[in-house]
Amino acid sequence: MPAQLKPAAFLDRDGVINSYVYNPEFGTVDSPSHPDQFELKPGAAKAIAMLNRLGLPVIVVSNQPGVAKRKFSVELLQSMTEKMHAEIEAGGGKLDAVYYCLHHPQAAVAEYRRQCYCRKPQPGLLFEAARDFGIDLGRSYMIGDAITDIAAGNRAATRTILVSGRKCYLCEELERRQLRPDFVVESLVRAAELVRALEQGDCVDNGLACAPEELAGDGPLAAGFYSCLPYVKSELAEML
Repeated sequence: MPAQLKPAAFLDRDGVINSYVYNPEFGTVDSPSHPDQFELKPGAAKAIAMLNRLGLPVIVVSNQPGVAKRKFSVELLQSMTEKMHAEIEAGGGKLDAVYYCLHHPQAAVAEYRRQCYCRKPQPGLLFEAARDFGIDLGRSYMIGDAITDIAAGNRAATRTILVSGRKCYLCEELERRQLRPDFVVESLVRAAELVRALEQGDCVDNGLACAPEELAGDGPLAAGFYSCLPYVKSELAEML
């Protein structure tokens, strides 16, 4: 008898697990390019540990074109990955796997210059992980802070959770692309709590609604989200 497929939690990296880096000279934020710049976001290790306790494989799926753009080397990326593993484990959590796409269509390094199937919004990284780990994508979660994360999750048929700690500056663009995350939360910790509630059936046990709700207002994405926990609804209402 074939092994039973299991759900998983797919996590974007930058902006979800670790913080972006601010460049004061240009007034921009970007992914870290050196291990010294790599810092976990508050509560990230705790959130991953919570997902671990649910028995879900926790898998990072991340675009990392910095190598292709000559912003950092493969060796520095590996060092940042090792630091990520170590700091998460020090906080009680564990990543089961990390999948990176190193490509970019306008890469400065010819080896990485291509249109590929692994760069989000394409779902290739999720499909690769699903094959490697025996994952049921339809019961899995894609957790990310970017439009590309929601698009990749949709294409892989996962449930999608948008992490957005600010006003929903992505809402208009999501609407334009006809993309709707299933949930909107303020942090990875909140996302992990939501996944726990869904996996354990707490929404039903606590009498909380787990059905589409029409939210008041006519702004972008005002309707069509799922609201399971009280903070999910209040966070989305605040964003809109």
